Amino acid sequence: MYSYGLLEPGCYYLVQEEVNSPIELIKVVVKSDNCMYLFKYKDELATQWKRKSDKLYDIIECLTDDMVGIWEKHYNEESYHEEDDD
Repeated sequence: MYSYGLLEPGCYYLVQEEVNSPIELIKVVVKSDNCMYLFKYKDELATQWKRKSDKLYDIIECLTDDMVGIWEKHYNEESYHEEDDD
């Protein structure tokens, strides 16, 4: 088991909160003395506060800047196309 307190601000991570839960992409935005403010990228961007002591089943990996750039390109293209559908 891991905890959110291990994650660093400004970094993107692939994580699983529980055994067999879906893999999620998160970005740590703020790290206070006791909590973390996160962006969670699902179908839509969601924000959330977590305690540093809150458990994570697995921290799969921290994405490199190159991987984040590739992901952002595809994420933004998908968002752009969804807006065109309206």
